[in-house]
Parts: sequence; structure tokens; C-alpha cells
Amino acid sequence: MFANRGLEIKTRDQIDKMRVAGLLVGETLELLRAAARPGVTTGELDAIAEANIRDHGGIPSFKGYSHPPFPATICASVNDEVVHGIPGERVLTDGDIISIDCGAIVDGWHGDAAITVAIGEVADEVTELMRVTEAALWAGLAAARLGGRVTDISHAVEQYVHGQGRYGILEDYTGHGIGTEMHMAPNVPNFGRPGKGANLVEGLALAVEPMVTLGSKETDLLEDDWTVATIDGSMAAHFEHTFTITPDGHWVLTAVDGGAARLAELGVPFGGR
Repeated sequence: MFANRGLEIKTRDQIDKMRVAGLLVGETLELLRAAARPGVTTGELDAIAEANIRDHGGIPSFKGYSHPPFPATICASVNDEVVHGIPGERVLTDGDIISIDCGAIVDGWHGDAAITVAIGEVADEVTELMRVTEAALWAGLAAARLGGRVTDISHAVEQYVHGQGRYGILEDYTGHGIGTEMHMAPNVPNFGRPGKGANLVEGLALAVEPMVTLGSKETDLLEDDWTVATIDGSMAAHFEHTFTITPDGHWVLTAVDGGAARLAELGVPFGGR
């Protein structure tokens, strides 16, 4: 199929190996969720992530990635920083939110996921932003079907977000294919008409990652050449999972339970093993 040219289609055994990497990412993010509290620095969170990944036989996907080389294991993006924030000496305070993006390689296969965590008590509109962004991710996953197309996911994400209120959806940053590399074809936008793009076939693994703001969708790249922040200073949230579709249903490779609980709530068959 022309639309699928250049895609990496995995065997069953290769998807099983991706689950090992994905589970390590999911477990690492749960450690970070528990550790993210007022008084903790983003650098301390990074150290926890690197230690856990390496202690379990993994390699951080992000460290040394691209140019300039990314210097850390996680992306730690606080408040108006949407993605790619560099961890360091910043101390988290009550009322902050932090988006933590994490990737790991195990035996040559990648997992990639992200969560946004509230630090202490945050404003109700920020809590709702986080809920909407995470729910949009799951709406996108639920819209995927074998025989469908990539933008079926994109459309579902956009429709969910816009159905909840006036939010900005980043358009310059997208989800992506994943496997033996962290970023592969196809791109998975968070907006657009359904029925376009690559075919959703067995063995294709995708990272879906809505990035949503309380204001404008427009962003700036900061002086560190990595951190992406909202142009109007509005808060932003970011959630991501790596998933695949098996003949039995969906398998969220970076969810600790494989996505079983959330998929059941959405009426989507669980295809994990």
C-alpha cells in the first residue's frame, strides 16, 4: 500500500519486546508521579528516572538525542512550558504543573510516554485542562481500528478537546511512529479530517500525544533550543502513550496495565497479552 511505504511493521515477537520497553517507561512515570511534590527539583526527578531505567536494563531514549544533544533522561516542562523542558535546579512549588515525557530503549526497542502532574493544589481550570488532555489521548486511541487511517486518531483528539471548551491544540508538534527508533513515520497530528494518512495495520506502533493549552496554540522555542513554551504564557498539558492494535484489540504498551481498565471504560477490546 502506497500510504504505508516506509513504515516499520513489527512481528508479534517484536511487539512483545516493545512492551518490555513500554512497561519500563510506564513504571518510571509512576515513580515520578509519586515523587513530584513541592520542594523537589526537576533535576531530582530526572535522576530518579535515569536510575530506574538503567537499573532495569534500559537506556534513556532522550539523553544525547538530536542536536544540540538533549542533556537529560526526561523532559520536564513546567506550567507554560509545553514540551522538551530541560530538567535542572528548578524547584517545584504548590500550584505548578509539570509535564514529564520519558523514553527508554530495551534490547533496541523504544517506549515513549508522558504525563502531566499537579504539584499541590492547582486552579480548577488547570485540573480540567489536565483531564481534557488525558481524555483526548484516550479518545484518539479508542478511534483507532485495523483498516482505519492515522487521522482517525487525529480527528478524535481534536473533536474531544474542542467539545470541552476553548483550548489551544499544538499543531507544530505531533505524535509519531515508534519502534527501533524513537521518532519514525508516520506523524500523528492532533487535529485534522479523518480517513487520511497511513493505514492502521497489525504491527504498526504509534505514540499519540496531545499537547493542549488554556490559551493560544502558538508557541516559542526558548534560548536553550529545546524548551517549547506557550506564546501567551498560558498553562499547558501533555499526555502520551505508545500503543498498537492486535487482532484482539488495543494494547497500550506504556500503560502499566496495558490500558485494560481505561479501554474497558471506553468499550474498546483489550488486545494485550
